[in-house]
Amino acid sequence: MSFSNTNTGDKPADPYREKNLDDASIKDKVEDLSEFVTACKFGMMTTRDGSTGDLVSRCMALAAKENGGIDLIFHTNTESGKTSEIDSDPHINISFLNSAGEWASVSGTSEIVTDRSVVKKYYSPALKAWLGDLGDGKHDGGPEDPRVGVIRVTAKTATYAVTRKNVVSRGIEMAQGVVTGKAPAVNKLREISEQEIQTWRSSNERVQ
Repeated sequence: MSFSNTNTGDKPADPYREKNLDDASIKDKVEDLSEFVTACKFGMMTTRDGSTGDLVSRCMALAAKENGGIDLIFHTNTESGKTSEIDSDPHINISFLNSAGEWASVSGTSEIVTDRSVVKKYYSPALKAWLGDLGDGKHDGGPEDPRVGVIRVTAKTATYAVTRKNVVSRGIEMAQGVVTGKAPAVNKLREISEQEIQTWRSSNERVQ
């Protein structure tokens, strides 16, 4: 069931999407998304507060990627609010945006990983600045500190838009769109379905 407020007949109700949707190969879609999120580095992680149902977002630095770049890894303090939210509801969204207006949205499920072999694999000394050394010989911000964990995001679907023209060309096309009423083709709007992600993940697992 979906919301609709009108009937446009045989005309596209969302001409921007129709004009900019880019039907690239799975390989191109995933690899370009992976490259984009790496370049952005920081994304907004959105989780749901299990006690209120409220959505909560915070900025997170991408630590690593898995399965050919489609699944995302973030560091976390296991004692922070987001870990409680993930524990009560694993559904998650990570969004990225750069100064050019290009963006990406990755939806999926998340898990908190405290296995020390995984933590050590992705550990960064910079985490000490965020967790601090409590001076008890245990909670020192190092790789053995039990507060240091990993949030693994398993992607389910993704949508992103990257520009296909330079700033001047986009400006001209936008201005023409205002005059003519025709949606400008300024972005490569790409959607990666759940099935495409499963196919990509399976192919990378076989390679590994």
